[in-house]
Amino acid sequence: MHESNASRGPLAGKAALVAGATRGAGRAMAVELCRAGATVYATGRTTRARASEVGRTGETIEETAELACEAGREGGGTATAVAVDHLDPEQVRDLIVRIDRAQGRLDILVNDLWGGDHLVGFGKKLWEHDLADTLRVLRLGIDSHLITSACALPLLTRRPGGLLIEVTDGTEESNRNYREPLSYDLAKAAPLRMARALAQETAEYGTTAVCLTPGWLRSEAMLDTHFHVTEENWRDGCATDPHFAISETPTFVGRAVAALAADPDVARWNGQSLSSGGLAQVYGFTDEDGSAPDAWRYLAEVQFAGKPADVTGYR
Repeated sequence: MHESNASRGPLAGKAALVAGATRGAGRAMAVELCRAGATVYATGRTTRARASEVGRTGETIEETAELACEAGREGGGTATAVAVDHLDPEQVRDLIVRIDRAQGRLDILVNDLWGGDHLVGFGKKLWEHDLADTLRVLRLGIDSHLITSACALPLLTRRPGGLLIEVTDGTEESNRNYREPLSYDLAKAAPLRMARALAQETAEYGTTAVCLTPGWLRSEAMLDTHFHVTEENWRDGCATDPHFAISETPTFVGRAVAALAADPDVARWNGQSLSSGGLAQVYGFTDEDGSAPDAWRYLAEVQFAGKPADVTGYR
């Protein structure tokens, strides 16, 4: 039985790859693209049979695909989980061949690849940190993005209107400042330059390339590892850091991705650095609680300015 047009979302007929969709922002992006009707390939290294070096075994790409398919019932979207190590070019090439054979197209590529927090060595200077860990952070945060784009762009640029979203932590403005330690600074600044460069390299194909950041993301690790709370009682974390009140769920940046992908005038953003909070002001989407936290403006104007925590006017 065919679905009626009324049940088809704005991204019906579009194929999307969310590289790094195991948890957090990547998972939410896959879910929201699927909710909007896209056919989504959700990739990552942690499966029900095998965990990645991140070590969070309860979060898998299969679960992401299941959540996305459930959301896709609203707009006709579907999702497939594919185990891929995006540092292995052969695995990425095989993935792109699979998408091409099944869909004949790739309309949306989201590079949300990371998984390096446990290796960063926050608080250590370059020479105090294990060099192998430093180099691994750069591989996870930079090389994986380059490999995936190099393999996927021939398919993404085959049709005009392709969208490449590089995901990072921080806006172009905030990343002008040092984001210590050095390995983290490099890993999070690189996607900003990649988006700007690829916007120029793909311009003749009608492709749009942007860099996107969430605000203070309430990821699974942020909740249970850093603040020892759950999503249900997350506000208790404000006792540890009052500025945590500006934080947002992964759904917020997931909705930002879906809004960009559905925008017929998305090319206006080509080469730019964007944030979930900034895009919410343009597209009108909200977080799960109905608010629209503008975290990066808050951080600049309140937290980094040394003012008392007060999210009034920022969410």
